[in-house]
Amino acid sequence: MGIRRYKPTTSGLRWKTGYTFEEITKKKPEESLIIPKKKTGGRNVYGRITTRHIGGGHKRMIRIVDFKRDKIDIPAKVIAIEYDPNRSARLALLEYRDGERRYIICPDGLKVNSEIMSGENVDINVGNALPLSSIPMGTPIYNIELKKGKGGQIARSAGNMAVMLAKEGGYAHVKLPSGEVRLIKTDCYATIGQVGNIEHDTISIGKAGRSRHLGIRPSVRGVAMNPVDHPMGGGEGKSSGGRHPTTPWGKITKGLKTRKSKLSDKYILKRRE
Repeated sequence: MGIRRYKPTTSGLRWKTGYTFEEITKKKPEESLIIPKKKTGGRNVYGRITTRHIGGGHKRMIRIVDFKRDKIDIPAKVIAIEYDPNRSARLALLEYRDGERRYIICPDGLKVNSEIMSGENVDINVGNALPLSSIPMGTPIYNIELKKGKGGQIARSAGNMAVMLAKEGGYAHVKLPSGEVRLIKTDCYATIGQVGNIEHDTISIGKAGRSRHLGIRPSVRGVAMNPVDHPMGGGEGKSSGGRHPTTPWGKITKGLKTRKSKLSDKYILKRRE
């Protein structure tokens, strides 16, 4: 995958970069694996805005992705690599030997016509899904389950991967992309490899309109508001706020620890860096 740069014929194009999409082999999604995505505008069932800065954007269809990889010991052939507007990673369209088609998150290096499989005794190849008990130490993995049969929840976005460090007493020590080391049961499944589209984080949006295409509305600084609208608003001339940065509702936004202790905290061996 390459990065496309534009001639600076306008101010918006000067810093804008995009994808070349050279790895995409199929333009239209599989009809049987898509459902419409309804827009919320950041509002809940009562019509109240619960998440700000959401609204508009291009119409999208949700691709039904197989995070469980539960077709055990049935070979599948990669028949296409597709774009997904709802995530940073690409999707691989699989066709199993019994004729069923499914989407999976495409790992880096997976090509069309490659054959992959899920199971306990499959080869350690990119795209194959195995329980952690069958994966050697030091192997890069992604789409990792936290509970057996629930489906992959960890390391699913572009360029992400985790690493197996050790196995002990029915648990695997897995280093997550954040740097956190966590205990995960060895009967949970994970996929071999690193999520593709590695250069995603180098893309420059370039102009405000592109954020609107993505459904992201403008964000206004608190110090630019009036006192009635924000705790940091008002003041003669340009003020720097005069207090620690807060939300419009008075909660500290930078540095305040909000993570509460959970039952799952006992599975964290090392906190994220």
